[in-house]
Amino acid sequence: MKTLYFSIGMFTMMMLAACSNFLEEKPDIKMVIPKSLNDAELLLNDYSTMNAAYPAVGEWGTDEYYVTAETFDGMMTVDQRNAYIWKDEPYFDVTQWQGPYKTVFNANQALEIISKLGEEVKGEKGQQLSGIAHFFRAFAFQQLAEVFAPPYNAATASSELGIPLRLDPGIDASSERANLKQSYEQIIADYKIAASLLPPKEAIPGRPSAASAYAGLSRAYLYMAEYEKAYQYADSCLRLHAELIDFNNLNTGVELPIGRFNSEVLFAAIANNAGPMSLNNGLVDSNLYASYTANDLRKQLYFRNNDYPKDSYSFKGNYDQSLATLFVGLTTNEIYLIKAECAVRIGKVKEGLAALNALLKNRFDKNSFTAVTQTDAYILLSSILQERQKELLFRGRRWSDLKRLNPDPRFQKTIQRNIRGLTYSLAPDSRKYAFRLPEPAVLIGKIPQNLR
Repeated sequence: MKTLYFSIGMFTMMMLAACSNFLEEKPDIKMVIPKSLNDAELLLNDYSTMNAAYPAVGEWGTDEYYVTAETFDGMMTVDQRNAYIWKDEPYFDVTQWQGPYKTVFNANQALEIISKLGEEVKGEKGQQLSGIAHFFRAFAFQQLAEVFAPPYNAATASSELGIPLRLDPGIDASSERANLKQSYEQIIADYKIAASLLPPKEAIPGRPSAASAYAGLSRAYLYMAEYEKAYQYADSCLRLHAELIDFNNLNTGVELPIGRFNSEVLFAAIANNAGPMSLNNGLVDSNLYASYTANDLRKQLYFRNNDYPKDSYSFKGNYDQSLATLFVGLTTNEIYLIKAECAVRIGKVKEGLAALNALLKNRFDKNSFTAVTQTDAYILLSSILQERQKELLFRGRRWSDLKRLNPDPRFQKTIQRNIRGLTYSLAPDSRKYAFRLPEPAVLIGKIPQNLR
């Protein structure tokens, strides 16, 4: 097996040897150098790069799903199998790392173009494009940090490894990993700039808005356990864009019932490959499926009953209407849940109940919905966290949620897998929650691997 890894690694390194830095391939010297606002806009409008290349590898290790032994042996790559059972082996799926950094490269290139245009950038278009670029960089960094960096703890964030922060399009400078505190300071700074420059809403699918930036800030502060700020930014987001889909109006009989670019989408983004979590591979955890009551419309809209294995279900509630990708973007239903959770955590129980019920009344049969009235803070918080898992499954949120909740003894969880009689476990305090960097990034980029 070590020989196989070595061979794969050498092949990957040779393929990337022309790059002086692994984080981004060197552009073709024959390409026209971009220098206008229109050029910057074209870079930022590249949907396959800017919206569709985010990592899924963290989600492969979550408790939302399982795979059969046949799928594990026959349909999954070595890297996917290792991620699924948290096997601490070198991995070589460079796309999980390279995709977000290509987004960062395009954003940095657009910002460099804009910075050289003088008065032209002070107009509406220049300001908006700058906001879009800052948003994309923040979102890409955030996706990387949630997967490849350890859980955020304010007391240790200055000493924990974060991610490389590339802030210009230069490709010759060496990469260094910032600490975790610096990584999130950069994410937040970029989102705040984006929020100040972007319009309140955006009519073009795939482009962010001020509401999107507020949502990103809310997500970041939630992960950092800064609940007051997470609550405030969730509220700011919903003041601009609060639409929810009434699930009573959706067709439960179609294969993918939730529309793409629907009214809940604040920013559309997908992982580059769902892998074992695709509709035809991943099976929903049976306990999670059983937690939906009969009058919960998500039970019909989110799940497909499979003929094999018997009594198994697959997830069909994809917000990108896709069989083979994971939607990892920002949506209003997530923001309602952030607002609800953080409101309860900071003592605003009434506001938390209102946010939770606003969401749930659009998820249950309208003829049998009963509003939540629980006012005990701990019981209500537990209910909100359960609803968060039920609402946002297969959405790129569970790995991050496990990481941020595990330090709290009330909510920590040990995950187990069973494959052909063998049991694998992931402890709540495991260093494996900071996923391994791909070996080519470590060897060619000369950046440190995560601690084990």
